Amino acid sequence: MVDLTHNFDVLVVGGGNAAICAAITAREAGASVLLLEHAPKPMRGGNSRHTRNMRVMHDKPLSVLTNSYPEEEYFQDLLRVTAGNTDEKLARLTIRQSTETFEWVEERGVLFQPSLSGTLGLSATNAFFLGGGKALLNALYNTAARKGVEVLYDTEVRDLIVEDGFFTGAKIVSRGFPATVKAKSVVAASGGFQANIPWMKEYWGPGAENFIIRGTPYAQGRILKSLLAQGAARIGDPTQCHAIALDARAPQFDGGIATRLDCVPFCVVLNNNGERFYDEGEDMWPKRYAIWGRLIAQQPDQIAYGFLDAKAEKAFMPSVFPAIKANSIAELAGHFGLDAAKVENTIREYNATVRPGTFNGQKLDDCRTEGLTPPKSHWAQTIDTPPFIGYPLRPGITFTYLGVKVDENARVLMDDGKPSANMFAAGEVMAGNVLGKGYLAGIGMTIGSVFGRIAGKEAARYARN
Repeated sequence: MVDLTHNFDVLVVGGGNAAICAAITAREAGASVLLLEHAPKPMRGGNSRHTRNMRVMHDKPLSVLTNSYPEEEYFQDLLRVTAGNTDEKLARLTIRQSTETFEWVEERGVLFQPSLSGTLGLSATNAFFLGGGKALLNALYNTAARKGVEVLYDTEVRDLIVEDGFFTGAKIVSRGFPATVKAKSVVAASGGFQANIPWMKEYWGPGAENFIIRGTPYAQGRILKSLLAQGAARIGDPTQCHAIALDARAPQFDGGIATRLDCVPFCVVLNNNGERFYDEGEDMWPKRYAIWGRLIAQQPDQIAYGFLDAKAEKAFMPSVFPAIKANSIAELAGHFGLDAAKVENTIREYNATVRPGTFNGQKLDDCRTEGLTPPKSHWAQTIDTPPFIGYPLRPGITFTYLGVKVDENARVLMDDGKPSANMFAAGEVMAGNVLGKGYLAGIGMTIGSVFGRIAGKEAARYARN
C-alpha cells in the first residue's frame, strides 16, 4: 500500500516509456520514487503500448541492427522530415545518447529482434522490441518493481502545485479519492493532448471530430495545461502532430499500430471530390508516412480513399480490416459513395501519364508519372487489373507536438527563460523541442527513453542534494 503522506524524492507523472525510464533511473540513483499512472494496470503505458521500435545511432552493426547509422545521417534524416524545425542541440543529444540508451534498456530486460519483412526497410536504423510495446513495458515495470519504485494505477494527476516555477506537490484523484502528494521534484511524462477532442477543436475546428486517436484515451493534456498555466515556456505548433493515414474503420481510440495503412505509396489517393491531392510516391515510406495524416485532415470531411489493383495487392502489409474489392473502378467508387464518373476520369488521366519502369517496392524506383499534377514520383503503376482494391483513410493522431521547453538536463524552462529548479519533463510532453513538424519512424521512443533517463537522473540529483 502506497503511503501518500510520505514526502517522496521524485514524483513521476505518467506511465509510458519515458515515465518508467525516468522512474528506474531515479531509483537507481538512490531516490524514493512514486509513479502515478492514470490508466488501470491492464492499459498502462500510454502510447508506448502500441509501439514496436526505437531509432538508434550506431557506427557498426549492433545487436539486432545491421550496417551502420552514423550521427550525421540520422540528423540529416531528422532535418528533412522536420524541414529544419528542430532544436539542433537537443536533437543531437537525443541521437548521440540513443546508442547508450538502447544498451541500457537491453540491460533492464527488454528483448529485441531483427526487423521482419514488411517493416519499412528499417533494419539498419530501428531496433524492434520482441513482443512489441507491451513486452517493453512489462520488462521495464518488472525492473522498476524489483528496484522499489512505487506505482499507483487508476490515478489521475489533476494539477501540479507550482510557486514561482518551483514544484511543491500534486493534486490527484486515486481510484476516485482526492489527495495531495508531496515530492521534492517532479518528472512530467504524461503525453500530449490528442485524446482531448474539445482542446483539439480549438486549433482544428469541427474537423477534429473526424480524427482517430491511435493510442491511449488517457492523453488529455491536463499536466501540459497545468504547466503552461503556471509559467512554463511553451514550444511547438498546436496543429502539428504525429499523424498518419489509418483505416477509417478503426475505433476512435486505442486501435494501435494494427490500424495503420502502408498502402499509400502503391495507391492513387483521392479525396471526397475524387481528386488526387499529393504525390503518393514522393519518398521512402519511413520518411513520409507521418505526413499523410495531416494531409488527409486538410481534405473535405477529413477522409480519403486509396485505389489500387491486383498488381499492387501484396506490396504492403494489409489492414487488419478486409480490403474492399470490386470488378471495376466505378463499382469501387460506389462502395465509398464517390462520383464514379469523376473517379474513373481521375484514374484514366493518371494511367495515361505512367511511364514504364522497373517496379521495386523496397527502394526508390523509376516507375513515375510524366505531365501529371501532382506527380507520382516512384512506384507508379497503371491501375487496370481487376480486382480493384480500395481502403478508406482517416487521419490517425499519435501525439501532439505542443509542449514545454526543456534544456539539455530535461529541466522545464519558464517564460523568463530560466530553468525550474525541480521540474523536469520527458516524452511527448516535450517532444516538440526535437519534432517541430513531421516524424521519423521510431524517434518518439528514442526521445522518450533518452530524456526519461536524463530527467530521472537530474530529478534524483536535485532531491538527494
